[in-house]
Amino acid sequence: MTTKEDAAGENLDKLNANLAKVEELSKRFINAVSQRNPANPTLNAPDQDVFLNAATSYWTEMIQNPAKLFENQLEYWGKSVKHYIEAQQALAKGTLQAPPDETGDDRRFSNPLWKTHPYFNFVKQQYLRNAEAVRNAVSDLPDLDETERKRLNYFAQQITDMMAPTNFLGTNPDALERAVETEGESLVQGLENLVADLEANKGEMLVRLADDTAFELGRNIATSPGQVVFRNRMMELIQYAPATEKVHATPIVIFPPWINKFYILDLKAQNSLIKWITEQGYTLFVVSWVNPDTSYRDVGMEHYIEEGFLEAIRVAKEITGENKVNAVGYCIAGTTLHMVLSLLKKRGDKSIKSATFFTALADFSDQGEFTPFLQDDFIDGIEVEVERQGILRGFIMGRTMSFLRSNDLIYSPAIRSYMLGEAPPAFDLLYWNGDASNLPGKMAVQYLRGLCQRNEFVTDGFAALGETLHVRDVDVPIMSITCQNDHIARWKDCYRGFQQTGSKHRTFIVSESGHVAGIVNPPSKNKYGHYTNEDLSLDAEGWMAGATRHDGSWWPRWETWLSKRSGKMVPAREPGDSAYPSLAPAPGTYVAVKASH
Repeated sequence: MTTKEDAAGENLDKLNANLAKVEELSKRFINAVSQRNPANPTLNAPDQDVFLNAATSYWTEMIQNPAKLFENQLEYWGKSVKHYIEAQQALAKGTLQAPPDETGDDRRFSNPLWKTHPYFNFVKQQYLRNAEAVRNAVSDLPDLDETERKRLNYFAQQITDMMAPTNFLGTNPDALERAVETEGESLVQGLENLVADLEANKGEMLVRLADDTAFELGRNIATSPGQVVFRNRMMELIQYAPATEKVHATPIVIFPPWINKFYILDLKAQNSLIKWITEQGYTLFVVSWVNPDTSYRDVGMEHYIEEGFLEAIRVAKEITGENKVNAVGYCIAGTTLHMVLSLLKKRGDKSIKSATFFTALADFSDQGEFTPFLQDDFIDGIEVEVERQGILRGFIMGRTMSFLRSNDLIYSPAIRSYMLGEAPPAFDLLYWNGDASNLPGKMAVQYLRGLCQRNEFVTDGFAALGETLHVRDVDVPIMSITCQNDHIARWKDCYRGFQQTGSKHRTFIVSESGHVAGIVNPPSKNKYGHYTNEDLSLDAEGWMAGATRHDGSWWPRWETWLSKRSGKMVPAREPGDSAYPSLAPAPGTYVAVKASH
């Protein structure tokens, strides 16, 4: 054979091998999709009344003020046609050159071909002009209340993000270039990645954000030494090994959110808050919540309080011989810690010496970016879902959170994995983000109806365990750590609830960065600063205007505050005792249970 014939034979063999792979992957694809147990379809889109009201508003405006709508349409038509003519003129010159481009920068269109190639540039410019027209049409609709407008803006953005040309093979130069470079191998590998994700998620379309084979709990993440010293149906309580010869007498008990796994606070040694706390000389207990299955259908907020918070505090006190603890609550656990403090006040129980809240809401009067998901049609759909399943499955919550940042958490990872054929990165934070937790059916509805919708904790009070709990009952020394760019628990909303507490000793901090990075911000990195202001009588804008910015992490500032409330130094305590022997090494067994699909 000649060299050309050899090459042709090799290419044919490669093509046949790829075709065989595609056939096998197609069978696996069908099998994976057949296992799908989809969520209640009402959770996929809003009630049709939202779109009906928008259409009615649009046509009313068309009748009453047609000039305004025609002006917007003519502007859009003019830009589109002008760009088409410019593209035609560029092609007529016989050179592969794009027309002028004034659409601005967008990370999705970073490939130089989006600017230089006439075809890709035309597609990009037309898409961006269409997206702008959709946004303008929604923003100009009259006679819509603020909630409806927020919902329409959200769903309009979801539609335009989904229709981006980067999401389709024929209009994505990165994917086409990779396919040519690899002789189609990247597309076959992309299909393999897609099928693997479907198989891992029982037919649900959930793109993996991280390589889940790169991490193992207790080996290269969640490695701080400790022991599970107590376990019940709600949680495992981990006592961490001391890192100093002496420790403060008063122990710390951390309550992480049960929407996610606790090891966000112990990803690796370099950024582990758990490790750092033990190194400052404290006896540390951390709750690892159960990942509930359908048998937890009737578990509510009251069970998290009584069998979680109160039991963890009781055990920590018994093991250490102390009569008080310093408690920490993160996100939803911080919200619940507020309620625990109210309950203990009513019971005359002084077990909590001080409380620290990480990105914790108490006042839900402004729903922010979650407005689309906190209206009756969606929560009605969740009630149907949890009635059928017994739990709010982890992938539903994860999908909802991801759609708030769909380009970063859905489309960009999908492009890399399915069109470029790349393996997901070995990134511990993204691994944790994808390690979802289920929520008990009753608890999910209580939280969404009673707190998020009716805002009972700061209005009429939240009923639990025979008491009516209210934020004004919180009267122990408290500190709140919030994050400047947090879109889940916005710092201004946290501040508003914090102001309504009854405590005389309050400290409020705003860390730079977001919901996770602003909290997991070790001093060694010297990456994000933080803001303080002792005047809590001001509104949020006034507080920030008068705040002092400090370089570096808030962790040392918190530790200085905490040390004053942690008693004398005593010999370091090893985990457990004769009454509470070790049940398992940290990070325990509950944390390894995966969410349902």
